[in-house]
Amino acid sequence: MRYPEQLIIPMRRDLTQYGVQETRTPEQVAQLLKPGSGTVLMIVNSVCGCAAGKARPAVGLALKHHTRPDTAATVFAGADLEAVQALRDLFPGHLPSSPSMALFRDGKPVFVLHRQQIETRQPDQIAKLLIEAFDQYCVIARQ
Repeated sequence: MRYPEQLIIPMRRDLTQYGVQETRTPEQVAQLLKPGSGTVLMIVNSVCGCAAGKARPAVGLALKHHTRPDTAATVFAGADLEAVQALRDLFPGHLPSSPSMALFRDGKPVFVLHRQQIETRQPDQIAKLLIEAFDQYCVIARQ
């Protein structure tokens, strides 16, 4: 069952205001994460007030950092069902988690941040984890 779009529009905007693009279909996910796609931060957005309410502003903080991925995109758990599944299929061995974030390099996951790592932290702490991943993986991709 999908969430009503009217319910989630503000939560979608919480990410798109930072330049994060929406991917709502498996085809859009595949296109964004194809080989040679550079570094891509993928965010699984969620209605969860505690964890997602911290994750969305953390993304905004992290994307202000001088080193950042080439692209940032999102899928919405409970709304973009097929797109979320297509994304989750790209990192087998990781349990489904929403919200969550994954940094990809040329279509391969190099960093995954699960809900349990998000819900116990504040936005600035989550942003710090993302920035550390950006510094580690995004610089290499640009060299």
